[in-house]
Amino acid sequence: MNDQSRNTSRSGGRAARRAARATALPEHLRPVRPGMEGGVLNVLTQAQIERIHEAALTALETIGLADAPQSGIDYLVGAGCTLGDDGRIRFPRALVEDTIAKANRNVTLYSRDGKTDLDLTGTKVHYGTAGAAVSMVDVHGREYRDSTVQDLHDAARICQQLDNIHFVQRPMVCRDIADNLEMDLNTIYASCSGTFKHVGTSFTEPSHVAPAMEMIYMIAGGEDKYRERPFVSNSNCFVVPPMKFATESCEVMEECIKAGMPVLLLSAGMAGATAPSTIAGAITQATAECLAGLVYVNAVSPGAPAVFGTWPFGLDLRTGAMSIGSGEQALLTAGCAQMHRFYDLPGGAAAGASDSKLPDMQAGWEQMCSNVMAGLSGLNMVYEAAGMHASLLGFCFESLILSDDLIGQAQRCVRGIEVTDETLALDQIASVCMGGPGHYLGTDATLSRMQADYVYPTFGDRSSPKEWVELGKPDLVEKAVARKNEILSTPSAARFDPLLDAEIREKFNIHLPL
Repeated sequence: MNDQSRNTSRSGGRAARRAARATALPEHLRPVRPGMEGGVLNVLTQAQIERIHEAALTALETIGLADAPQSGIDYLVGAGCTLGDDGRIRFPRALVEDTIAKANRNVTLYSRDGKTDLDLTGTKVHYGTAGAAVSMVDVHGREYRDSTVQDLHDAARICQQLDNIHFVQRPMVCRDIADNLEMDLNTIYASCSGTFKHVGTSFTEPSHVAPAMEMIYMIAGGEDKYRERPFVSNSNCFVVPPMKFATESCEVMEECIKAGMPVLLLSAGMAGATAPSTIAGAITQATAECLAGLVYVNAVSPGAPAVFGTWPFGLDLRTGAMSIGSGEQALLTAGCAQMHRFYDLPGGAAAGASDSKLPDMQAGWEQMCSNVMAGLSGLNMVYEAAGMHASLLGFCFESLILSDDLIGQAQRCVRGIEVTDETLALDQIASVCMGGPGHYLGTDATLSRMQADYVYPTFGDRSSPKEWVELGKPDLVEKAVARKNEILSTPSAARFDPLLDAEIREKFNIHLPL
């Protein structure tokens, strides 16, 4: 064989392997997938977990929470809490422990098409978006602009195409809609018409829940069908740390529970500001607040689906600025995940966001650090895992797309190392070393596992410097821009049937153009 044919053969082999890797794998052969079991990382010892638990129970019993709405007072006192002369609701230890024992542990967050349902039992891990960014990152102009309803819809459309983004909780605010009711309704419309994946949303006022549920029931094809498979959940900041109920949000939560909507009980204290500055103290307060929320939910409707949303955030104590990309944030989230495991309750926390203003090296190290630790800790719902910058103030489409690669590698860490007779590979070692070629390249065993064991980045560059030059020195962000434009050049696969869409638009003021 001459050099030219040998080079052609090698090139053809590489092309065939690349083509094979580009082909969608059957679900059972994918190296990573939603809901893989984490829980191998323990940043807290069992004794430390129990001390945090005891401290949280003591805080609920002796300090309690203030500012519950009258309806909440009625529910909680009826369940066995006490209302003090100081207006604070206190939670007897036995009531909290009884609620933990009886709480719903078999929560599934459904998708609209049934293809990407999220099983939150045990330590199954799922990554997705979240947040309330007020700005969009313009990677070309290196500047920020107000986020719009079109941006939210486009974010949902992009998420629909990303295998490693498992759910879509609203990542930004529709700042082009001044009326809060219309903003809440359009948030649901823009998200659900952009993706089939599970959608999380929030409401600014209790009176907004009823019309929103009317729209959601229309999308589902009826109230009974939604209640059977609720594909939209409520992200609810039911507390204003430290240890106060958010009155209107609690009223929203009550309405959502009655309407059959799962609730994320979100406690988002800031360590050093609205939560203790110590990591253990911040976890303790968040745990206490979410346990109060769990009692509240089950007082409204025993067994209602709820996610234990301990979201303590870190501060840079030199400046008072948020430090969501810090190592401390990764520890806060991993510690919270261990508390969820201790209670055996569906749990969620924040990871994967960056303090960096652009998708750069800082963003990469910050996003990967907390995403990996959250997954290894067995966090069921990893919120804000993709696209979030500037300490939650900015959202970036290109970063969202690149995060799909990043989370793929994080999930490979979550999957861990399988040790079996096959993976120990003694038979391969023997055949290769004794009379074999002396290497494992191209062996049947290597080729058979190259897809099942390895995660290949879509945008990450593994070419040699020479190949990189020959390819025109491709830029990571520019590749993400091209993919964004490709996705947004076609209509959303999740868009509503034209007749349904017309009914929704006739009933509600939809700002998103047809």
